[in-house]
Amino acid sequence: MAGTQHRGARGPGVIAVLIPAHNEARRIGRCLASVTAARQHPDLRGEQVQVFVALDRCTDGTARIVVDHGAWAVHPTLPGVGTARAAAAEAALAAGARWLAHTDADTRVPPHWLAAQLACDAAVFCGPVRVSRWRGYCDATRRAFECWERAEDGHPHVHGANLGCSAEAYRCVGGYAALATGEDVDLVRRAEAQGLRIARLADPCVTTSARRQARAPDGFSHFLATLEASVLAAGVQAADSP
Repeated sequence: MAGTQHRGARGPGVIAVLIPAHNEARRIGRCLASVTAARQHPDLRGEQVQVFVALDRCTDGTARIVVDHGAWAVHPTLPGVGTARAAAAEAALAAGARWLAHTDADTRVPPHWLAAQLACDAAVFCGPVRVSRWRGYCDATRRAFECWERAEDGHPHVHGANLGCSAEAYRCVGGYAALATGEDVDLVRRAEAQGLRIARLADPCVTTSARRQARAPDGFSHFLATLEASVLAAGVQAADSP
């Protein structure tokens, strides 16, 4: 998408990875391990990468795992994923971040994830997601998702699990709003309204979970549940048709 080019993808400053987490002890270790691999990609040429995890009302062992992986623990003052993402972003900006790479605690990123974001030559990067395991979902739901996701350049999707922006662009649009859900879509919508350049690329793609227990209302888990209900309803209607 054409638009204003904001600086910040290359040059002095920290590359920051932002992760909101609400009781993610079962999954965040795998996420952080994948981010560690991305930090070591040769195309980054040893540039400094810092990881900021916003601990949103965590009562399990998430905080200990975050510390064990050398990430910065951020403690939002208010609950919710939008507030958590904003708190992580503010901590990263205070530490001198020039690029903010966003993902989720139940997501694994590929080794070239950070390098590809910095190479996208845009103010904002939007990438697709794939699901690691479809346990408990019917094959029709999986096929419907794969058709909907359209993992190709120019795709229309915004996923907080696979998003990036320059610090300059983040400040320009006013950062994350304190929304219960949809804070990622809202951020990109405001960037588009400002005329910033958005790179909607098929690669890099991240791998996320299809868990039933949602962490955010109307988030990805809710979307999959809604998609499944639609697929099952369509199957019943087809079976009932003469």
